[in-house]
Amino acid sequence: MSERASIAVIILTYNETLHLSRALEHIVGFAQEIFVVDSFSTDGTADLARSYGAHVLQHTFQNYAKQFEWALDNAPIAAEWVMRLDADEVVEADLAGEIASKLAKLPIDVTGVNLNRKTIFQGRFIRHGGRYPLTLLRIWRRGKAHIEDRWMDEHMYLSEGRSVTFEGGFADHSLRDLTFFIDKHNWYASREALDVLNKRLHLFEPSCALTAEATARQAKLKRFFKESVYNRIPFGFSAFAYFLYRYFIQLGFLDGRQGLVYHVLQGFWYRFLAGAKIRELEAAVRNASSADDIRSKIAGLTRQKF
Repeated sequence: MSERASIAVIILTYNETLHLSRALEHIVGFAQEIFVVDSFSTDGTADLARSYGAHVLQHTFQNYAKQFEWALDNAPIAAEWVMRLDADEVVEADLAGEIASKLAKLPIDVTGVNLNRKTIFQGRFIRHGGRYPLTLLRIWRRGKAHIEDRWMDEHMYLSEGRSVTFEGGFADHSLRDLTFFIDKHNWYASREALDVLNKRLHLFEPSCALTAEATARQAKLKRFFKESVYNRIPFGFSAFAYFLYRYFIQLGFLDGRQGLVYHVLQGFWYRFLAGAKIRELEAAVRNASSADDIRSKIAGLTRQKF
């Protein structure tokens, strides 16, 4: 048997019994270490993780970036490589084989591996509308990557070296219903509004500016377009224009009925909601007397803790 590189997988959870077994079953064949960092779930998530041999750590959740950075700092990782995985994501068999066979053979200057993530919505693979592939840095040599300090759309970035891309299947496949999807994206919109307001008011500084070398090139280009172009256009126009671009120019209409629901909600409603929340936050802090007053007003509107 050829030599395999050791890899640790980190999964953040809160009440994820619906997805966790599936996620763990797809990684136990290649992961030498599994760390589940749980935000005090009440549905048995921690016990389920332990039944698969995962090392469970518990920590109060503030936002994804801070929780994951806490995991990197506190999980007793001994493996050479680390992988970030969400509980509702699936590592398919061909990608698991790639990780097992290729990771140990990568040149020493390769410190990261990008994965091409697909989206499964209501059982359908969303192939169009710019949603596939979503290329993300998800595997890195231990100590060679960090997570951006952002409230939303946080990416891993390399502190040194370069990345390559594995082509195997990797899917974001939530089994939850539309109510959960809408509630989650309402929460996402608040966090995205926080990041936009921070960029304008400098409440806290992001940990890095994405570059093509530090993370997947696609992520860097999308970030540049969003911050330099999209966020400068009135949201009533930009959200509608973005939906038309995704649904017609990028052929989102070919994703069928599930695609129509997905592209309207994620490509229009969510973008419109985030824009409306940005305007709401700006109005709320316009006459704030201090930085502490700004944070207090924002916390009240977004229900986020600083």
